[in-house]
Amino acid sequence: MGKLLKVAIIATVLLAAVSNQAAWAQERKKTPALREQVYSQLARAQELADAGDVPAGLQVLQAVEQKLSSMNSYERAMLWNFYAYMHYGQDNIDQAIVYFAKVVDEEALPLALEQNTLYSLAQLALGQGNYQQSLGYLERWQQLVPVDQHSKAFVLKAQALYQAGDYAAALTPITQAIDEAVDKSLIPEENWLVLQRAIYFELKQTDQVAKVLEQMVRWYNKPEYWVQLAGVYGQLGEEAKQLAMLEAAYQQGFLVKGTDLLNLAQTYFFSDLPYKSGRVLEQALADQKVERNLRNLKMLAQAWVAARETDKAVEALAAAAELSDDGELDAQRATVLLNAERHQAAIAAAQAALTKGNLQQPGTMHLVIGMAELNQENYNAALQAFARAKEFEQSRRTASQWQRYAEAELEQAQRLAEINRS
Repeated sequence: MGKLLKVAIIATVLLAAVSNQAAWAQERKKTPALREQVYSQLARAQELADAGDVPAGLQVLQAVEQKLSSMNSYERAMLWNFYAYMHYGQDNIDQAIVYFAKVVDEEALPLALEQNTLYSLAQLALGQGNYQQSLGYLERWQQLVPVDQHSKAFVLKAQALYQAGDYAAALTPITQAIDEAVDKSLIPEENWLVLQRAIYFELKQTDQVAKVLEQMVRWYNKPEYWVQLAGVYGQLGEEAKQLAMLEAAYQQGFLVKGTDLLNLAQTYFFSDLPYKSGRVLEQALADQKVERNLRNLKMLAQAWVAARETDKAVEALAAAAELSDDGELDAQRATVLLNAERHQAAIAAAQAALTKGNLQQPGTMHLVIGMAELNQENYNAALQAFARAKEFEQSRRTASQWQRYAEAELEQAQRLAEINRS
């Protein structure tokens, strides 16, 4: 149980214990007198407990309890109240609940004592996971207080209903608590918004989850709320808003987790911003926020390829290839290099892919070698490569076309050479 709840309950108990007896007697119904001899013993028990000797304090209460038959209802209620207070102070919550319940079972109680005790019981039962019991005490409490004071229990009631699984019913009181604060130009407590967000999530009202998170970002500006709101925008299909939130969070230094940085990189990529994707991922890898594994290096390479950053793409593909069991990444590297007209490097990459093996289309690498050789006017080497490519069904047709083209280029080169010789 949280410190704030403990403090609140202790304050409630102490208020009930020391409030003026004469004032209580004027409330709702006539209350019997608390005799001096009983009060002095209860006060002594409290002094011992406050001094740290709780066992001695309990012994005094047990002595008072021996005279239970001669005590009136108010004296018995105060005895149970002191028992409850001592057990509560020892974190013996179950026993505290037992004795607080005995307090409200007494007749002719002062109204303030009954109200405070019922509210404390609702809090304690909630803390112990007894949600229906908590709601029962709250209902009894509401019957004793004016309607305009019910707002005090909005959050407590919402918590109990939420924990009991009645999400629709829980939504009303927590929304009332938040709206009341806003109407008074106050910022609602953060845990109220957390609860409201959780309720909307359980009700599968994603658009309302987004609205609550928008308020949490505005009022509390915590990194996790920016990230969560971006995620919800993504679920709603509002990619532009998702990217804007992630980008703003990144610029503020809110994205520190590897998963969040990967999410931003992916969002950039699928928003047709591959260069920004590569920059984010490259920095995350350099800062060791993201693991330098095969998956992430492939993602980096994919971003640089799409951004037409050849050097960066080649570097990322080479790094990823070192971690791969097949030659597919070297094959991609060969294609990128061929497109960049870096022919010798393309040939080397294609040969590395073939050496490593396990390629889905090995004939394509022979085509790459053939085209790179042809572009360097190495006709015989090109024809040899195209002949090898024809051995594979998937590349046979394309290889035949390139072979005919290479043969034509070779013939023309030979004619030009003969003309020059003559």
